[in-house]
This record gives sequence, C-alpha cells and structure tokens, in this order.
Amino acid sequence: MQSVLRYLDLGSVSLAVLLGLVTLVLLEIFKLIASKSRCPPGPTPLPFVGNLIQFMKDPVNTTRSTLQYGELCSMYVGRRPMIVLNTYEVVKEALVQKGSVYSGRPYMPLIEWISNGYGIVAVTYGHAWRQQRRFALHTFRNFGLGKKTVEERVVEEAHCLITEMLKHEGKAFNPMHPIMNAVSNIICSMVFGDRFDYDNKRFAKLLEILNENIRLSGSAVGLIFNLIPFIKYLPGPHQKVRQNASALIGFIREVMEEHREKLDEENLRDYIDAYLVEISKQESKEDSTFHEENLLMSTADLFLAGTETTTTTLRWGLIFMMNHPEVQERCHEEIVRVLGYDRSPCMDDRIRLPYTHATVHEILRFGNIVPLGVVHQTTEESQLRGYTIPKGTEIAPNLMAIMQDKEHWKHPDTFNPENFLDENGQFCKNEFFLAFSLGPRVCLGESLARTELFIFLTSLLQKLQFSWPPDAPPIDMDGIMGVIRMPYNFSIICRSRERSVPSSPVTP
Repeated sequence: MQSVLRYLDLGSVSLAVLLGLVTLVLLEIFKLIASKSRCPPGPTPLPFVGNLIQFMKDPVNTTRSTLQYGELCSMYVGRRPMIVLNTYEVVKEALVQKGSVYSGRPYMPLIEWISNGYGIVAVTYGHAWRQQRRFALHTFRNFGLGKKTVEERVVEEAHCLITEMLKHEGKAFNPMHPIMNAVSNIICSMVFGDRFDYDNKRFAKLLEILNENIRLSGSAVGLIFNLIPFIKYLPGPHQKVRQNASALIGFIREVMEEHREKLDEENLRDYIDAYLVEISKQESKEDSTFHEENLLMSTADLFLAGTETTTTTLRWGLIFMMNHPEVQERCHEEIVRVLGYDRSPCMDDRIRLPYTHATVHEILRFGNIVPLGVVHQTTEESQLRGYTIPKGTEIAPNLMAIMQDKEHWKHPDTFNPENFLDENGQFCKNEFFLAFSLGPRVCLGESLARTELFIFLTSLLQKLQFSWPPDAPPIDMDGIMGVIRMPYNFSIICRSRERSVPSSPVTP
C-alpha cells in the first residue's frame, strides 16, 4: 500500500511539474505574441531564446535576412526585442537626429561582470560616459592624434612590420601576431608611452588573450552568459573570459603603478599620466568619475578597441589583396609611380593615390567587421517610423545592409575599389559608407584608424607582394561572427618587391 502511495505521489508531482512547465511556456508564447504586435515585423522568435538559435547557426545570412522585413525589423535576444535599422535614412534619423535618445548602451551581464560598469565603450549615455570620452579625445589630441607626430609613429611601425614579415620571406606564415603587435604598438605608445618588440613573449601572450576574449564574448559562450548570468558561479568556458580580463587589468595596473612612481606633472608622457593628474584635479568634485577603477577600464577599452578592430580590418585587407591580385598590383604600381620605393607614405598622399585610397575604403566597406554595429539602447520612449519604441529597447544599425545597398553602390556584393572612384578615376566619398557608425557614439578612434589603415596598407603594398600558399584551402569569407567579424586563421606568403619602377603609368 505504501509503495502504491509513493508511486501516486511521484506521479502527482511529475504531473504538477509538467503542467507548470506547459503553463510557463504558454504564458511566454502569449507574451511574445503581445510584444510582436507592438513591434516592427521580424522572424518568429522561440520562447525564452528568441531568435538566438538562428543567429548562432548562421549569423551573416540572418543579418542579411532582416532586409525582407523593411526599414525596421524586430529580432529577439532571448526575451528582449532588438530593433534592427536597415536603411541609411532610418539610421540617420535615430542615431543623428535623435542621437541623445538612441545613444544608450544595453545592460550586458558578461560585460558588467568583467568591467563593473566602468570604462567608455559599454557605458550607457550619460555623465560618466561624456566625461570619459571627452577626456580621452582631448588627451589623444594632445599626444598627437590628427597630427604629423602620430603619422610618424605609424610610418616607423610599418617599417618594423615589414622587417618582421620579411623574416618569413617565401615561406607560409600566419600574419596574425605581427599585424596585431604593430597595430597595438600605436595605441600603446599613446596609452602606455611605449611600444613592445615582436618577440616580447609576455606581450604576445597578452595579445593572444585579448583576441581570445573578443572571440569568446561574441560566441555562444557570451550569448548564453547574457541569457543566464547566474552561471558565473559555475565552471565553464565563461570563466576563461574573466581570467583573461583579469590578466589584462593586472598588466594595466602594473603599468599604472610604475607611472605613479615616476609621474612628472610638468612632463606628461601618455594617457595614463594625464589620467592620474586628472584624478588629483577632480578628487574634490562630487560628480567626478575619475578614479583608479575607471582608469583601468578606460585604458583597457582603448587598448582593446585600438588593437582588435584595425588588426581585423588589415587581416581582411590581406585576404582581399590575395583574392584579387589585380587590385594588389594596381595599388603597388600607383604607389611606386608616386612615391618610388624609398619614400614613406603620409596622409597627404591620399589625393595622389586615389586607387589605393579607394582600396582602403573598400576593405572597410566589404570587410564590414561590425555588421550590426555596436548595439545601442533608447534612453527614453521614442517614435520611429510610426512605431512607439519604449525606453530601454535595444537598437542595432544594420551596417551590412547599408554598405551593400544595391541602390547606392556600383558593385555592392563584390570587392571592387571602383565603388569609391568617379568617372575620372578620382576618389569620391559615399554618404552610405558607415564603417565608423554615426551620431554621438561614432567610433572614438576613427581618426587614428584611418591613419593606421592607409599608412600600414600603403607601406605593405609598396614593399611586399602577398600570395596564398600553394596548398591553401579556400577560406570561408563569412568569417567568424562575434563582437566583431573576424576571418578564420590563414597563412600567407610574402616576397620583397623588385626595385623596378613600372615602365608606363597606370591608367586610373
């Protein structure tokens, strides 16, 4: 009799649990239906996970597919709707004309876990963000941003990069580390006041964990953590993100302490020196956001953003040059005709190198390393194209759709520098080029990135020829979609160019 009761109790509990789960799912479905009725059209979300499964399965085509729903499309990130802006006009209306309303940042548990809410990139629109961004821009300008001094640093580093690559001349090698080290040295010179040799093992390890964190944060690991953040108390690959972030912060903390010991307020060397002085200046102000924790996280943001994005763009650039050797040769011939083999490029050369200048822009357009931009959030309720967008709604500008719009590009779906050339072969701007986004949250490092990309690429194509190894398999051009769209690892062969000027000018 007792065993029968025991089975009945077990059956009752199982039935109750099952009914509870069914009720929970039904309630979630009803909530989704109600939410979708108020939002722009979009693909059908699943309960609890939204559209994450299809995005994780094929992120590039899922991003492209949002166009079929019109100017605005609703994608669900778990249980939260994210409004994707698919046209230039609606992106401009939201991010520029209503910039203060659409310039927030959503709460991301993973970012909060490793940053404690400090820094610049992920901080929402408000007083703290304004103070930190304004200070970073002002300090970088004081240390040469937009001036010849930064150009000279990039030129010197380009020479170092070419020397490092030529150590592997004629042999297949992965260009990831030398490119990443070269790019990072530019931001390091401004933030830390120093550069790091390519054989510095500690710095190489730091760059490795930086790349790993970018990859993990945008993978299923980061998406799952943001859905169920209590897993931070459990073992798993997300713990690696925290460990890597701690290693980076530990490195910056050591540099900060060294700077504090040698600080000379009359002779500031870099961003960290300037920030330490600013902490002292602002300590009596109640609304100051300058303190050590913000120094550490702001420095980490600048180091990360100033390294990873430009490195990734240059890696895509090498892929495009090897896939399109005719473009590589035309750039080289133009560069040598204008500069010869010995004069280093400068930003003033852009007007004399229209095809090369156009190629740099085409790498940015077609490489498209942040297809949905950095996600924004509304800071208050807003009206957009007939829809009421509640406060706290996530907003994503579909930069991929805009920069491959068939109505506004001559060759939208292929890599072709002619997209940025007029009928006379001269460089021409295109307002639909949004590689650095728009509005108050436009990329803080745009000026530096433009300088690095033009000088690095021009210097490389002036001195070196790049090709695929004979046994290289075809590379997946969709790449790895995460926080940024990175190419899969690849190897190249580089060779020094012969010192022979083209016998005849290249027709633009």
